[in-house]
Amino acid sequence: MTELHPIYDYGAIGDCRSVALVSRDGSIDWLCWPRFESPSIFGALLDEDGGRWRLAPTAASRARRSYIENTNVLETRFDTDEGSVVVTDLMPVASEADKAQIPMPDHEILRIAECVSGEVELRMSLVARPNYGGRARRVRDAGALGVRIEMNADLLALRTDMPLEISADGRIEGRVLLRAGQSVHASLTYANEWPAVLPPVGQWSRAALARSVAWWREWASHLRYDGPCRASVIRSALALKLLVYAPSGAVVAAPTTSLPERIGGDLNWDYRYCWLRDASLTMRALLGLGCTAEAHAFVEWLLQATRLTQPRLRVLYDVHGNEPRDERVLARFSGNRGSRPVRLGNAAAKQFQLDVYGELIDAVSYVVAAGGALDRETQKLLGAFGDYVCAHWQEEDEGIWEPRSGRALHTHSRLLCWTALDRLLELHANGHLGAVQAERFAQTRDLIRREITERAWSAELESYVSVLDGNEMDASLLLLAWYGFEKPDSERMKRTYRRARETLGAGDALLYRYRDGDTPGEGAFGCCSFWGAEYLALGGGTAEEARQRFEHLCGCGNDLGLFAEEIDPGSGAGLGNFPQAFTHVALINAALSVARRLQGAPLLERREQLARPVHQHEQPASA
Repeated sequence: MTELHPIYDYGAIGDCRSVALVSRDGSIDWLCWPRFESPSIFGALLDEDGGRWRLAPTAASRARRSYIENTNVLETRFDTDEGSVVVTDLMPVASEADKAQIPMPDHEILRIAECVSGEVELRMSLVARPNYGGRARRVRDAGALGVRIEMNADLLALRTDMPLEISADGRIEGRVLLRAGQSVHASLTYANEWPAVLPPVGQWSRAALARSVAWWREWASHLRYDGPCRASVIRSALALKLLVYAPSGAVVAAPTTSLPERIGGDLNWDYRYCWLRDASLTMRALLGLGCTAEAHAFVEWLLQATRLTQPRLRVLYDVHGNEPRDERVLARFSGNRGSRPVRLGNAAAKQFQLDVYGELIDAVSYVVAAGGALDRETQKLLGAFGDYVCAHWQEEDEGIWEPRSGRALHTHSRLLCWTALDRLLELHANGHLGAVQAERFAQTRDLIRREITERAWSAELESYVSVLDGNEMDASLLLLAWYGFEKPDSERMKRTYRRARETLGAGDALLYRYRDGDTPGEGAFGCCSFWGAEYLALGGGTAEEARQRFEHLCGCGNDLGLFAEEIDPGSGAGLGNFPQAFTHVALINAALSVARRLQGAPLLERREQLARPVHQHEQPASA
């Protein structure tokens, strides 16, 4: 087994269509083009022979890295005994006006290396292994057009001002000695169906860098947040923006597949899709920061995707709202640090999860609360979802955590069924929803409340429990307060929180999502840990407790402020797919609640908080 980089060794660059992961030593080890869920071009993240693109000094070096402020442009400084060089990595982005005036490739990675002191010899090595290493390609020197990597109708083109050599096995190599003030540039582009736009390098590359920095900073300038750990919140917003597929508005859970939740184990899943489970919390985060364009695009995608399968909703969709391909195992990849299997596709798409109805309807209600309107077709659609909930809420399902061990009567699923009907009744009462079976909705909502309060409460544990009539805990119980089912300072919620800390706690602030017996399990869940901090901020604890818990958790990401799905409580290492939207969404939501609490804002009902943000600034520009 070849030892691959730890998950937290990576930074992410992207253009709101795909994401590349760049290691601390200057290697791009993961890239799927042209979309998030496309087959990999570089896959060394999951197998040493999966392909990579490295640009770094030939000599031993010490690396420090950071994003250019308020951007997703990554800079890595390599210090050697002879000198220092800064490598800047990005996927260029630009305004619509610039795109109309300047010919640009649809998909590009740009790398610029500049010697800032002394002298440094750089080496570049590029090995493309398209389609997870299973696709034939032809590599040839095309002179002024650069090096062409031809894959039937698709083309990769590498252009650089470094001297290059092509080996018999298709490896592209280059070396150059840079002295202070000198620089080199490299552009890799992808095109479906030739011909392709092949940008020059040098001055053109620097202009693309300047446009990209300006674009990201313009977008970030509209974010509204003034509270603890502002840098972490802005970085989370920028990370979340990377995971928005701009052509449709969909938000993917992560840009990676099969990064292990347990090193060497089989808890490896493909997260390059869009989960309805994340919808409500994502909508609150986007609107809470002032990202109204992204919020509206996301809810439009949600409604369009779910129209295709109504009234039955899928658990997850691809970025265009279609059902993903069936899950399969990629046998030729050994997995990140030997963690097999490597999966393509996600079998959770075939599961039955009742919580998705509440997530979708709550997300829509957020847009309405922020001033949006519902057309007649959408009103009819939402009413049909309410009818479905009334008919099916008592059924067993797989639940929020998607176990592959069968169905159960999950408390969280009941909570979201209650939420679906509660929000529909709220929309109806405020004149946003036409003719619906309001009396049936209200009666069913009350039945669900009664069942949760009676069958999901354990007198023995003095806590809510994860399955009706059971005795197990899971962190989603904290969301009983988030969705407004229980007041945060109610006696039941306080006792549930205490029991969750006792049962699921992993150190000062981290929480597991659940306990899997006594067997070695996964790491602490990032989103669940932030749910705990937000519960305190909403009224379950003091303002100072909430602040301290939140600030501690913000330090659990990597050196760039990025979070994986999980965190190893012992080492602090990231586990699971990366960067993980759900974790960054939970960080943002916790920040919004902590800031409100610290500034002395009244503890409003959850839905009122959206209508009265702590700070008001102008609305963001379209992304």
